[in-house]
Amino acid sequence: MIKHILFVLAVGLATGYFASNFVVAFPLSWVTYYLFDVSLLVLLFVMGLAFGVDREAVAKLRSTGLKVLVIPLLVALGSIFGGLVGGLIFGLDLFGSMAVTAGFGWYTLAGPLLTQVLGSQWGALGFVANFLRELLTIVSVSLMVKVDKYAPVASGGATTMDTTLPVIVRYCGKDVLIVAFSSGFALSIAAPFVVMAIASLK
Repeated sequence: MIKHILFVLAVGLATGYFASNFVVAFPLSWVTYYLFDVSLLVLLFVMGLAFGVDREAVAKLRSTGLKVLVIPLLVALGSIFGGLVGGLIFGLDLFGSMAVTAGFGWYTLAGPLLTQVLGSQWGALGFVANFLRELLTIVSVSLMVKVDKYAPVASGGATTMDTTLPVIVRYCGKDVLIVAFSSGFALSIAAPFVVMAIASLK
């Protein structure tokens, strides 16, 4: 999946460069504006559809009760605080920086959403930062588990309900499955609202 993402990103960069430098009167801003709108709506629809039809996932979430909200809440607060610290270190706008990390690793949402709300630079940062979060979780899970078996769950953020779940279960054990899935599920639901809420403060 990662190689496909990098390939599509490279094609997009090349197309944008070609269009802006060699095509006269190309309505790039108009196309990207509506393309982001449509793609974001489709993405959210598919997410809702996947949650709606997966009764096993909903049952797992219900079985853990209210305690399921503790870990994703802490992960969310830690992620946003990390964005605040990063903004201070690199001299970025603090609300923009926190909005980037509020994607919780969901780069396919954070990138387009931040582009739409804050502009292409923040969208690119949101995509890269959240993409690297997922990638680093996969690569370093064997090291993080030595610190604490729930550390990869925190690192994975929203991705622990899908892409990083298999590797987390492999290294952390099956007893982490429900916690990891539930945390990722809750963060995936919260991400678009939290990103929008923080971005609107910028």
